[in-house]
Amino acid sequence: MLWVKSLHIIFLITWFAGLFYLPRLFVYHSMMAATDREGHERFKVMERKLFFGIMTPGGILTIVFGLWLWLGYHWNGRWLYAKLVLVAALIVYHVYCGKLMLDFKHDRNRHNHVYYRWFNEFPTVILIAVVILAVVKPF
Repeated sequence: MLWVKSLHIIFLITWFAGLFYLPRLFVYHSMMAATDREGHERFKVMERKLFFGIMTPGGILTIVFGLWLWLGYHWNGRWLYAKLVLVAALIVYHVYCGKLMLDFKHDRNRHNHVYYRWFNEFPTVILIAVVILAVVKPF
């Protein structure tokens, strides 16, 4: 099971790398002058590749190996259910990132860079809470 736990952590890091970086790309993309068409297209490619090539596989494999750990260790407790609620929130955040990426793709962005700067902080808070729940198991 240590291999499964290792893979879970590796893919969690991969997923979070994307969850941290994609909103940062949104910040820069939303700050670009409307006349820089080439720059907009470059950001669209970067966002798509990050979302589909890194974030989504990382998220799926994190969940797969997390479920494997849950079944293998038969973990139970309120800490686990709290962690699962946070994972569900991350999944919603991930899907919303995909919606925002599609808005940029179709030139329908309605938010400014300040919105994306605040939006970028959400996964940090969730990561801190998930790590504390998994390591300390406070309840």
